[in-house]
Amino acid sequence: MKGHIDKFLRYLDVERNASKHTLRAYRKDLDDFSNFIGGKRPGDIDLIDVRGFVAVQIKNGLDKSTAGRRLASVRSFIKYLFGEGHIKSNPARLVSNPRKSQLLPRFLSVDDVFALVEKPEGMGIIPARNRALLELLYSCGLRVSEIAGMNVEDINTKEGLAIVRGKGRKERILPVGSKAVDAIKTYMVEKLLLRKKGVALFLNSRGERLSERGIRRVVVKYAKLIGISGPIGPHTLRHTFASHLLQSGADLRVIQELLGHSSLSTTQKYTHVDITHLMDVYDRAHPFSSDE
Repeated sequence: MKGHIDKFLRYLDVERNASKHTLRAYRKDLDDFSNFIGGKRPGDIDLIDVRGFVAVQIKNGLDKSTAGRRLASVRSFIKYLFGEGHIKSNPARLVSNPRKSQLLPRFLSVDDVFALVEKPEGMGIIPARNRALLELLYSCGLRVSEIAGMNVEDINTKEGLAIVRGKGRKERILPVGSKAVDAIKTYMVEKLLLRKKGVALFLNSRGERLSERGIRRVVVKYAKLIGISGPIGPHTLRHTFASHLLQSGADLRVIQELLGHSSLSTTQKYTHVDITHLMDVYDRAHPFSSDE
């Protein structure tokens, strides 16, 4: 088997111009596969060998993404053997990728959100901007790219509405909560006093459009100040917006429209979050929730 692996790696190097990093990864994966099948000849490799190799990777603690990458290495190798006529069939094509575990989105409690949006304190344009930014992120469940791209004309504080441009520049009109409207009005007054002009809604200290990175820094800064640990960013507030709506009884189709999801299946992940919340409430409140 070693000779076939060597030839395959030479093929990747010469014909496919694979990087040294890729070749090292393939070498490691295929050597492990060769050891797993115990020195079988290429023509004797079958479906059970390939499936068994993937199963052992996962059993040994490898995450499913890495196991899937190793399967891809084996697939490419066996496809090469088939193309060169060393085997009569390709059993690897019948093996599907290991299913990745769906990570439930993290979201904040109502108390944490209130503490977060109220944390920017003090006078001046920067605290006012940060308060308005956090309020708007949570009020509308915006993507960081959406809020970074917003212009002054996109906000109608009188009607409490915002024009948002999502993926593919697709526009949607969203309601803006009263607290977010008040925060934006305060920020706009500060901009007027300092004669900060320009089309962008949120500006940095140099008077330029606040970048996505700058927005993330604002969220992380105030999250740390109120004691929220672990990874957090603008997307956490988007998840929080959707989760709180669902917990309050909002229809999933409405949440889909508000978030700008093209497919309902993307929005349905929040139903798992809500079930988790309901289970927690049940365990804490129901007298028969525990055997103790």
